[in-house]
Amino acid sequence: MYHAKRAGRNCQVFYAPEMNAAAVERLLLKSKLRRARSSATSSCCATSPRWTSPRGKVVGAEALLRLAAAGPRRHRPSQFHPAGRGVAPHPRHRCLGVEPGVQRLRRLAEGDCGPGLVAINLSLKELSQASFIPRCRSVFERHGVSPARVELEITETTLMLDAERTLPLLDELRAMGVHLSIDDFGTGYSSLSALQQFPIGTLKIDQSFVRNAAGDPDDATIVRTIIEMGRSLGLQVLAEGVETEEQREFLLRSGCQFGQGRLFGEPVSADEFLDMVLRQATGQFPVLRLPA
Repeated sequence: MYHAKRAGRNCQVFYAPEMNAAAVERLLLKSKLRRARSSATSSCCATSPRWTSPRGKVVGAEALLRLAAAGPRRHRPSQFHPAGRGVAPHPRHRCLGVEPGVQRLRRLAEGDCGPGLVAINLSLKELSQASFIPRCRSVFERHGVSPARVELEITETTLMLDAERTLPLLDELRAMGVHLSIDDFGTGYSSLSALQQFPIGTLKIDQSFVRNAAGDPDDATIVRTIIEMGRSLGLQVLAEGVETEEQREFLLRSGCQFGQGRLFGEPVSADEFLDMVLRQATGQFPVLRLPA
């Protein structure tokens, strides 16, 4: 039934053993997520540095959840993010992404050099909670973290799902000093008028467009259009999933100054990120070895 719904409804889908295997895998992932959240350990967290593409300078980071699997296999975020939608929050961390993310920022802020903005992914479940704004204030106060050092990332789909209700919430967050960005931009249905209406500071180009932008004319057009649109609206534009030098060169030629992805290094621990920022502050370049 669910496969038929995903196929567009009003159609017939016959059972295949692979369906059951996928369902079992999803249940196992949900169970692992529950254990990871309930333990509230930092072992499931990582920090993905953000760079200015021209200089290879660290300008911030994104707090990530990385779910380890038994053995050498590791789960990709695209696998466990959908599974996480059905996982109930732990009572000590009812604000699922914000609480652990602010904890990570506090850890990073313990160093002598600030890490810049630290981005935290905001889920639809968090945003739909009636007490979300008061909880955010409480989290910032409890951990002694300034909202101005936090960037909350909202997917384009979440942003447009209930725009009338979402807009006042984002306005309150912006009034607190929180920076806001649209994650996976280009995959949803936001319009130019919606972008003007929401208090967004950054557009993150979805990696599905960045992946082939250097060689595919259609993806290249989409990426250039997003960059130009963002610049015309006074927004920062960051490219996700930058993995090759060809992609970086294309983004630079197109006017995109910020990047995140494997070309700039794998996600690191908080200690490794602090060391990276410290080396940069003391002039121990290059932190990142990019071609001239």
